Amino acid sequence: MLISHFHSVENHLVEPFFCSVTSLWPSLNPGERQVSDVVLLNHWSIRNYEVQRGDIVSLVSPKNPEQKIIKRVIALEGDIVKTIGYKNKYVKIPDGHIWVEGDHHGHSFDSNAFGPVSLGLLHARATHILWPPRRWQKLQPMLPPERTPLHSDQE
Repeated sequence: MLISHFHSVENHLVEPFFCSVTSLWPSLNPGERQVSDVVLLNHWSIRNYEVQRGDIVSLVSPKNPEQKIIKRVIALEGDIVKTIGYKNKYVKIPDGHIWVEGDHHGHSFDSNAFGPVSLGLLHARATHILWPPRRWQKLQPMLPPERTPLHSDQE
C-alpha cells in the first residue's frame, strides 16, 4: 500500500531528476564533473501549463518521445525571440508553445534546433537542487539578459 502511494506521488506531484547533462551549465552541474546535480521536479506546479520566462523545466523531447530533456524557458506564446542558429533569425512563439534553451549555448539541443515547443510536452518544473548538499537551494526563475524576448511593439 505504501509503495503504491509513493508511486502515485512520484508520477503526479514530484520526483528527483539526475542532471547528467551540460546544457544548463553553469546553473546546473557547475563544478567538478564527477558530481552531478539532482533536482526536484514538481509536476503539480505546471498542471495548468503555467510557466514563466526563466523557469527550468523538463519536457518530452520533440525529436524523441522516449526522452526527457531539461531546459530553461526563454519565451512564451506571443513573444518574439531572436534565435541562435535556428532557420529563422526571429520567431514569434505561436499560441500554446514556448521557446526553451540550455544556458550552455553550443552544447544544448533546444529550440534553436527544433523550434517552439508545444506546452503539451511539458513534464515538470525544476524547483530545487537536492544534491550535492552544498548546492541545496531553491531554483529561482532567471532569464539571461541577452536572451530577453523582443516584443512586436519594439520592432
